[in-house]
Amino acid sequence: MAAPLVSDELWKQIEPLIPKARRSRKGGRPPVAARQTLTGIIFVLRSGIAWNLLPAEMGCGSGVTCWRRLRAWTKAGIWSKMHLKLLNLLAESGKLDTSRVIVDSASVRAVLGGTTRERTPRIAGKRAANAI
Repeated sequence: MAAPLVSDELWKQIEPLIPKARRSRKGGRPPVAARQTLTGIIFVLRSGIAWNLLPAEMGCGSGVTCWRRLRAWTKAGIWSKMHLKLLNLLAESGKLDTSRVIVDSASVRAVLGGTTRERTPRIAGKRAANAI
């Protein structure tokens, strides 16, 4: 049997960050457990398969369920909290290597960072195309 995608140690750390799924007032199926859903999300994101092709044998619910939970957790800021928690755990255990870290504007927003530059002049070819 393959190793679980979400180990017991990892789950103990991130479980408190994940909101409890509530049952709908309209009825329907009971919600899939958060750990199973997280396993499905990780499987789809790591393998690159389509959400609707998530194997039912994994017991993670449907791909749509996992996708909706991913969307809800993203909107609630759960992923950034998880990321910060795991970075802190790695740093505390001495397993975080920042010797090859690069921070640029693609990963960190630079609001009012630096002096204001002059306007970039328009390209002559662009003006000619707009004039037609």
